[in-house]
Amino acid sequence: MGEGAFIGSNSSLVAPVTIANGMTLYTYDKDQKGKTNCYDKCATNWPPLKAKAGAKADDEWSVVDRTDGTKMWAYDGKPVYTFIKDKKAGDVTGDGVAGVRHVVKAD
Repeated sequence: MGEGAFIGSNSSLVAPVTIANGMTLYTYDKDQKGKTNCYDKCATNWPPLKAKAGAKADDEWSVVDRTDGTKMWAYDGKPVYTFIKDKKAGDVTGDGVAGVRHVVKAD
């Protein structure tokens, strides 16, 4: 499992995946399996869930190499992000943004 990630819950959604501080994780439809397409302003607004050097894949979690040399986590092959406008644990304000952002939900 991704470092600091766990299955959380929210009354309006079915088991969204959150990081340790309770912030919701999102996917991006313009990404490809195992590849992110979110850089620059996109990554400022949608910070990637960074993976530490040496991080290892585990079950649904995998590590994606970014073109800037950093690594990030992916869930079921889809790179995952937080959202800059989510201010507190449990916020899901990024769900559905521009029709291309979606809350990560546990299987």
